[in-house]
Amino acid sequence: MQSYMTIIGVIEMRENGFSLYDCQSRFRLGSGTVQLILKRYKMLGFSLNDLKSMDPVRAETAFYPPDQVRRKPIAVPDYQKIYERLNAKGSRANLYFQWKEYKQQNPSGYQYTQFAEYYNRFIKEHYGTVDVSMAVERNPGEKMYIDWIGDAPSIIFDPETGEYKKAHVFVTILGVSSRIYAEVFPDEKSDSFVKGTVHAVEDYGAVARYFVPDNCKTAVTKHTRDELLINATFQDLETFYGAVVLPPPARKPTGKATVERAVQYLETELLEKLKENTYTSFAAADLAAKEIVAAINSTVPNGWSVSREEAYRQYDRPQMKTLSYGSFTTCEYVLFQSVPRNYHLLFDGHYYSVFYTYYQQPVILKATMSEVMICDRNNKLICRHERSYKRFPKYITDEDHMPQAHRYYKEVNEHDGDYYRRWAAAIGPHTAQMIDIVLKSSQHEEQSYNSCNGVEQLSN
Repeated sequence: MQSYMTIIGVIEMRENGFSLYDCQSRFRLGSGTVQLILKRYKMLGFSLNDLKSMDPVRAETAFYPPDQVRRKPIAVPDYQKIYERLNAKGSRANLYFQWKEYKQQNPSGYQYTQFAEYYNRFIKEHYGTVDVSMAVERNPGEKMYIDWIGDAPSIIFDPETGEYKKAHVFVTILGVSSRIYAEVFPDEKSDSFVKGTVHAVEDYGAVARYFVPDNCKTAVTKHTRDELLINATFQDLETFYGAVVLPPPARKPTGKATVERAVQYLETELLEKLKENTYTSFAAADLAAKEIVAAINSTVPNGWSVSREEAYRQYDRPQMKTLSYGSFTTCEYVLFQSVPRNYHLLFDGHYYSVFYTYYQQPVILKATMSEVMICDRNNKLICRHERSYKRFPKYITDEDHMPQAHRYYKEVNEHDGDYYRRWAAAIGPHTAQMIDIVLKSSQHEEQSYNSCNGVEQLSN
């Protein structure tokens, strides 16, 4: 059974012209699973907009009725671990022996024939013939690889505290031209990762078909052989640029060899040169890093006939998508594991309402300088609020988010003497006279509001 976001993603990619292979690669699915989703989509007769507006659980149930869902999924053997054990020096554990261990732990697991067949497929897919390297044909403008340089040297001197701070270097590289972008940040948090990606796209002046980040939590929430969950920020990023976030296979550094080689190269060519000096700000270190990278991009590497910059203009740039929507605006992201009973979410000293029906459900709050957006667990927009910077009111409430009983009490509490006088005058002069007498009957006018409300309800 596939998740709601996987179902929507496969259908959306297919309708946007992506191939079946692209769908399989993006969501780590087999061809049969992708075809099954598309077949049931056609059979159900829903439009994509219908599915997007549908409750996620209902959509998943429509595609995978309960009687068709496997109650006890078969445990998938860790073939990577099996391969390493078979090839370990001095190991005497053959494939049949490891299958017996697997069956002891998983009695309902694969029989030996299936176990061996899937192992052979794993070897063929990931290793081919041992001790040979695979020639990878890279398509111009197709992939932008993203990573951090592992070493973070302490080269930023803070004159106020007298302390040295670490410089974290973010890098991207294009698959064919190997043109490099680098930026210095004070940390490796999600905000820095997204800003670096956005700035890299702006530096290239175009968008690659795929963004290939490392499997770090800033970009990928969960990535196993069975499931791929992209961080909500990167989901927004790929939607904005029309690209596809495509991390390399989990625990497979060979899936991103291009950027790994670039990182190793830059650890020498960039970091060692940065270490030669001390900088009084991150901006100064970043400027120095960009000057070094510009020199690298303009130099002709050994065995090449052109520089990275020239190769970019000749090969990658013509195949990349032109920037047509300006720059992606980063948000502040806050994950709420559970909506509280009063269905208001605390952010920046204010409480923003969400539909009361989301009580106890996880939601994501996204805030820009002007707007607060609240999305469900699938990153689907629930509601919007104008961001408030005033000290009061603290609670920013949309009446549509309230249950009927709460709306009634809110309306009653907002009625004042002027409201009741206007209402009474609309009924007639005698009612207006009576309400005026009631309002003046107490020492404080507010003490008479309940009586006036009773008269109004009697009129209704």
